[in-house]
Amino acid sequence: MSQLIVVGAGIIGLSSAVFLQQAGFTVTLLDPAQPGTGCSFGNAGHFATEQVFGLAQPALLRQLPAMLLKADSPLSIRAGYLLQAMPWFIRFLANMAPHRRAAIQQALTALNRQSLPSWQLLLQHCQAQPLLQQQGALLVSEQPAARQLQAQYTAYQQAGIAVRLLPQAELLQLEPALSANIACGLEFTEVGHTANPFALCQQLFNTFRQQGGQYLPYKLLRIIPQGQQQRLQTDQGELCCDTLLIAAGAASHRLCHQLGWKVPLEAERGYHLMVNAVPLSRPVSSAERKFIMTPMHSGLRLAGTAEFAGLNATANYRRADMLQHHASALLTAPLAPLDSNSRWCGNRPSLPDSLPVLGACPRHQGIYYNFGHQHLGLTQAAFSAELISQCLQQQATAIDITPFRINRF
Repeated sequence: MSQLIVVGAGIIGLSSAVFLQQAGFTVTLLDPAQPGTGCSFGNAGHFATEQVFGLAQPALLRQLPAMLLKADSPLSIRAGYLLQAMPWFIRFLANMAPHRRAAIQQALTALNRQSLPSWQLLLQHCQAQPLLQQQGALLVSEQPAARQLQAQYTAYQQAGIAVRLLPQAELLQLEPALSANIACGLEFTEVGHTANPFALCQQLFNTFRQQGGQYLPYKLLRIIPQGQQQRLQTDQGELCCDTLLIAAGAASHRLCHQLGWKVPLEAERGYHLMVNAVPLSRPVSSAERKFIMTPMHSGLRLAGTAEFAGLNATANYRRADMLQHHASALLTAPLAPLDSNSRWCGNRPSLPDSLPVLGACPRHQGIYYNFGHQHLGLTQAAFSAELISQCLQQQATAIDITPFRINRF
């Protein structure tokens, strides 16, 4: 079949490459970085299929002033970057309109509902089923009344999410390592996590290579569409292919701009801190502190925060260090970073409507997109790859992908 190049070797690109190989395509992966070493390396490891609500929620408006003023806030916007990010935030606020929130929820629900079955199919193909654990997840609150948590519980129920509202006693029975500071919480029973996101990427890459896939550590500089063929100028020379899939994460908007699309994509930076192992059996998120703790093979991963500073800004590792303070309030065990390499940061590819870009390019034959999954890249990677494979085979897609079209902006 046709020669196909996938630009981007993160979890989205890797999943796409394997699915496309299964469909009979000859696939080359193009990425200057080693596969799985970006956000796919440092994410929280949570297959968050319960997250069917867009991030643009009206309740956020009341919380924003305090968030921006607190040093340990889950949200940070660097002063020098605020003006540049303003158009993105204006679009973000527009998505708080009721009709937009409803449409976004419907689209996310369609993606998330089939994400775990698609992952199970992909991991079975890669003989990596143990890398997906389905122990559920918790969202905990330190507020005894927890009216906000009650409201979230109702919203999740109405959205068809499998969830239980638990008092403190039941939470501590499920996870004895949790502190008595926690008053109540939600248990999501049909979600999963991986204890090693990088190993997951490596397994996908190994399968890709074993089945004849080629990886080139090249940086794509320019795309030149030429009818039914694509010319690619890289830092190592020129390549040609019949079909091109752009799955380059936070760098995708630069490539899309060359093809005539102004995609409002921001690099929303997240951080993690690896600390000593704590006997948790599932991911635990904090309703108030807005971060997550996930048990990993090498220790406990504390992850979260959102920082808007630009794609190439230097890291502010105080954003990682503050996660230890937050976690210490929720756990009984003392915490300490594992080593000098325990801190990490990466750029989430974030769009103001919380939806990815997925599908064919309307202007250029043979070019496709799969990027912009924001906080749900790991969650949606396998099903997004399955959908892209269906697109390239000219098949009817399993769900309507109209909400994810690139020209919606």
